[in-house]
Formats: sequence, C-alpha cells, structure tokens
Amino acid sequence: MNIVTLLPFIVLIGAMFLMTRSAKNKQRQAAQMRDQMHPGTGVRTIGGMYATVKEVSDDTVLLEVAPGVHAIYAKNAIGAVLEDAEYNRIVHGIEPDESETPVVPDDASSLTEAEAPADKKIDLGKGEAAEAAAPEAEKAAEPESKDAEPDAKDVKDAKRDGKQDGDADAK
Repeated sequence: MNIVTLLPFIVLIGAMFLMTRSAKNKQRQAAQMRDQMHPGTGVRTIGGMYATVKEVSDDTVLLEVAPGVHAIYAKNAIGAVLEDAEYNRIVHGIEPDESETPVVPDDASSLTEAEAPADKKIDLGKGEAAEAAAPEAEKAAEPESKDAEPDAKDVKDAKRDGKQDGDADAK
C-alpha cells in the first residue's frame, strides 16, 4: 500500500486518540472536584440548584436545598463545588468585606491632584465681566422687527422651497 492512502486513516486515528484523552482528563478533574466535597460545602448541581452538603457516601450525596429540606443526589449530579465566599455571595447575597479590597478610583485625576477643600467656592465665570456682557448678549439675541424687508438669503430659501408669497405648495 501507498503511504498517501494510509495518511487519512492515520490522521483520523490520531484525532480520535486526542479527543478521548481530553475527555478522560475532564472526567478525572470532575472526579477530583467531587472528592473535595465534605459536609458544609456549598455546591451547584448540574440542574443549577445551589445546596449545602450534609453527608457524603460512595455514590450519593445528601444535600440541604433549603433549611430543613434534604434531598439525595448522585455524586455525578454535582456540577461544581463552590468556595464559601462565592456560595455566600450567590445564595445569601453576602458580599465580601470591602475593607480587604483596595479602593480603585474611577478616574486618574484623583491620583494626580491634591484634594480641594470642601468650603472653597469655585468661580464659574459669573463675575463682573460676565454680568457686563449679559445685556449685550440679550440685545443680540432679540429678533429683528417684523417691518424689516426680507434679506436676499430668505428670498433664495423661499424660491428653493418653491414657496413665495401667494404661491401654492409645489407638491
């Protein structure tokens, strides 16, 4: 036989070997995780239910799913063994103590600037110069009188729209 005809079979057998090897590794890791269970450990079942381990036997686990409610599960039905902090956060809503984690500011400005005293007032531009300029700005913002003739720009805009005094809509 030619090696070119055997090459696809060799590749196929190699791929099957690699897939079974990774599946065995996952099964071994899951078995180690389930062996870590002991009474008082928080777990999540493959169905997504959170419970506390009460007893562990060879093939089964007694779980407390609610205070005073116990259920027997197969060890294979345990999806994850959780750390105490994660279990308490998910089930009881207890957040980890904030004093242990460092406070990270939202922006870098607090790292580079010295803190300003709270009683210091900040000028927002409403000083004497702003007050003097206010009447001029109001005068500029006033509309022109209605008696004035329309300027060339207004006439051009009206012609472009197809509307002039007395013209009907061009639609």
